[in-house]
Amino acid sequence: MSSFPSPPSRTGWRRGGKKAEQFVTADYLDAALADFSGYIAADELYDGPYCVLSIVDNHRFNRLVYEVLDHDPTAEDITRFFQRFADALTARGLRLEGITTDGSPLYPGPIPAVFGQVRHQVCEFHVIAEITKAILKAVTKVRRKLKASRPKFAKGRPAKADRKQANRKKRIERKITDLFQNRFLFVQHHLTHPERKTLLRITRGPPHLRTIRQLMDEVYRLFDRRCCTTTALAKLARLRQRVARFKDLRRTLAKLFSPNLQKALTFLNNAMLPATSNAVERGNRRHRKMQKTVYRVRTQQAISRRIALDMQRELQAPTRCQTIVSLHQLRREAG
Repeated sequence: MSSFPSPPSRTGWRRGGKKAEQFVTADYLDAALADFSGYIAADELYDGPYCVLSIVDNHRFNRLVYEVLDHDPTAEDITRFFQRFADALTARGLRLEGITTDGSPLYPGPIPAVFGQVRHQVCEFHVIAEITKAILKAVTKVRRKLKASRPKFAKGRPAKADRKQANRKKRIERKITDLFQNRFLFVQHHLTHPERKTLLRITRGPPHLRTIRQLMDEVYRLFDRRCCTTTALAKLARLRQRVARFKDLRRTLAKLFSPNLQKALTFLNNAMLPATSNAVERGNRRHRKMQKTVYRVRTQQAISRRIALDMQRELQAPTRCQTIVSLHQLRREAG
């Protein structure tokens, strides 16, 4: 076996996580908060026995502070974490204008306790996802009722007297199949003309099916940026009154009566307040993707250092891009 003429390179052997962690806890915030937008997104990420708390600038998409816990977070953990960030803002003369979170019950208490009367937006995506699940559950209940209403026969070919009921059974089974295969039409935001025709066809007969789709349309109309929060809350009150008339639907669509739905409409009165917490969710998705390939990041210390290393790299990204552009320009001039 041939050997290399020079010793193997040691570039990249030393992991920079420890130095990056020291940098993030010291000088990182000065650069990260230099162009602070005033709006943040906060979220928690569960990674095995650990939990990562993160605060991300909801306009700049850069992570500001984080903390890795070895237990499930409590309200006291969230309050302490928020207080650390609030102290960093106060030390730099900055002010928080709005915060976006998911529908977790961990945040409604600590936010006013630390930040005062700041705008609290519940992520629109999480709220709609919960309502979507409830709508699909309502469609599933209709399918189960249809299944229970099928005529029952003995095994074998039905007698002539039962052929009418046998044809009715086939129609019911066809309806159940259509509802299952096209269940996405009840929650899809925009429908094409063929999809609307399909929806009209499969909703003939069973009660409440077309009402379910109409309720979903009204939910989507609540988040129209062209109206203000007061108008949206009035629409929500009428929607809740309509749902309350249907006893079965009210139990299934209980998410429509959640206070999180009202908080999800806060962004309508502030054009700068983001409606979703995608800024922090993007970092969580990146962390989960990394955990599939980097097997050494499985301890509390390793997770903390890896996140610090990613934060340092994101901070240096504009400089790296500028360096690459300068190198290409020099090569073109030399050629």
